[in-house]
Amino acid sequence: MKSPRDWPEPIVRVQSLSESGISTIPNKYVKPPKERPAYSCNKLINDVNIPTIDLEGKVKCSICEEISDACRNWGFFQVVNHGVPTEVMDEARQVWREFFHQPMDVKQAYANTPKTYEGYGSRLGVEKGAILDWSDYYFLHYLPCSLKDHHKWPALPLSLRIVIEEYSKQVVNFCGRLMKILSTNLGLKEDVLQNAFGGEDIGACLRVNFYPKCPQPDLTLGLSPHSDPGGLTILLPDPHVSGLQVRRNSHWITVKPASHAFIVNIGDQIQVLSNGIYKSVEHRVIVNSAEERVSLAFFYNPKSDLMIEPAKELLTTRNIPPLYPPRTFDEYRLYIRTKGPQGKSQLGESNKLD
Repeated sequence: MKSPRDWPEPIVRVQSLSESGISTIPNKYVKPPKERPAYSCNKLINDVNIPTIDLEGKVKCSICEEISDACRNWGFFQVVNHGVPTEVMDEARQVWREFFHQPMDVKQAYANTPKTYEGYGSRLGVEKGAILDWSDYYFLHYLPCSLKDHHKWPALPLSLRIVIEEYSKQVVNFCGRLMKILSTNLGLKEDVLQNAFGGEDIGACLRVNFYPKCPQPDLTLGLSPHSDPGGLTILLPDPHVSGLQVRRNSHWITVKPASHAFIVNIGDQIQVLSNGIYKSVEHRVIVNSAEERVSLAFFYNPKSDLMIEPAKELLTTRNIPPLYPPRTFDEYRLYIRTKGPQGKSQLGESNKLD
């Protein structure tokens, strides 16, 4: 399977559709009835939230237990007092909001292709005639350094490259701390998971999601149900507009972001390395007619050509068989780039609600 070089159909910017004043969305954004947010079997729970974990003011063992429980039973948790300066978080979100409100010709200079997805985009997957999501995005590489090219990062706003460089450095450090906790919580040495990712030679990238106002939010989604194919995802949500929903058994839970919290979720590679002990959970994004949303999803991934399989230390100490065959992260990633978000199908698991 090779990455295609171009999109199967002309690209339409969702933001342009939204700002044109249309009252009905084009058919290519209308989800089948069973995939719409209000479908009767897509049960919503409004009085439950994902766990929130405070990294300050508690003994380390208590924090580790909370993270372990969240990884095993939820696949998602929020972290407050994580050590990343709040001003860095605010500046990162603000420069991207400014980017998406620039003239279209400025943004179009960074239009992406399915070859790498790097740049300004409006669709995931290359299947002709696919039902699309109501969102635009910007994707860029941070690590390895051989892939990072500041010329592919927006030149405007003027502060964007400096702000995102600092933001990315801070988030990578945060991920390194989390990886040690995840590893020791599995009963492994603290560097086992990080070494499985390639040690210091890991991959890291950022996708900035822009969800414009939608005149018919009940008919579409900002992002279809999926699990993340990488290692860890660190999401900086919009503090004013909720939209992320996490699958919890047969229910969808709308995440209520805490102030200056990061939303952390386990990706498929951590599920594989933990042999299914940690859960990579499906999630989706809803949109609304009143407000736009901006969120920053930072992906902390294994080195792309490393073979990822259940940690041998887990299998031998517990005398259990591996649940997943060895595959490179590139193989997982290419599946998503070709097919688009489709539940947990890249792991061979069901993407249907119970």
